[in-house]
Amino acid sequence: MGEVIALILAAGWGTRLLPVTKAVPKEMLPLVDRPIIQYALEEAVASGIRHAVVVTARGKGAIEDYFDRLPELEQLLEHRGEAERLASVRRVVEGCQIAYVRQQEQRGIADAVYAARYAVGARPFALYFPDDVILAATPVTQQLLAVYQQHQASVLAVEQVRREDVPRYGMIDAEPVGERLFRVRGLVEKPRPEEAPSEWGIVGRYVLTPGIFAAIEQTPPGANGELQITDAIQRLLGSEPVYALAFTGDRYDTGNPVGYLRASVALALQRPDLALQVREALAALLRRR
Repeated sequence: MGEVIALILAAGWGTRLLPVTKAVPKEMLPLVDRPIIQYALEEAVASGIRHAVVVTARGKGAIEDYFDRLPELEQLLEHRGEAERLASVRRVVEGCQIAYVRQQEQRGIADAVYAARYAVGARPFALYFPDDVILAATPVTQQLLAVYQQHQASVLAVEQVRREDVPRYGMIDAEPVGERLFRVRGLVEKPRPEEAPSEWGIVGRYVLTPGIFAAIEQTPPGANGELQITDAIQRLLGSEPVYALAFTGDRYDTGNPVGYLRASVALALQRPDLALQVREALAALLRRR
């Protein structure tokens, strides 16, 4: 099937983080010292992916600007002898070759994926919802690719979901076929807790075969008149096997204020240059309560 590329979805409104996302793309909000979207791209690069497609929308030009060269800044840093900062700026644009596609209307996740069909072509791709920042010793994409390479089939990242959170997830009906690995029999988008077919919910990492594009073409709009990726994968099951992997790692949903703050603190605590100061700052804040 050829090389696996990254497909990063960055066309959403970010309504859960309003009002700031009215002017700033949610994907460009900073986590410590880099924007949310960069963590998805770094995960792809760490997993051996060297080409990416980013689906954007009107008002998202800051994403393209960020992943572009800025010679004037690079020259300034070089002149000042700030080698470490210069290297961090260059790493952003040198790790992966990026192409951009626009989703013309907000018509759902599957529509955003379908907008990239010509850029992706006949290649399998790793699909990223950059709202989900996942910290793992082995990148989640790499975990999924290992399953893909073994089975040559689509793979979904899943985690156990609390009963009260079930209506926020696509839930799988599946049978275990290995350690933390499932063969998917069906999917249900945001069911009521009592109707969920399992406790396993899909999170924002997938490896999908190009067969998903034909499945999307045949999928009618679902809730809110949008094309749901869960519905499209359900249709894909009619022609191809689909697997699910209970990945190892810690996921943070940066698409809401509390999750965004939790991710910021967790990432800072992983930084040797920041961890001690952050711990001291948190302790001082807690003592004031």
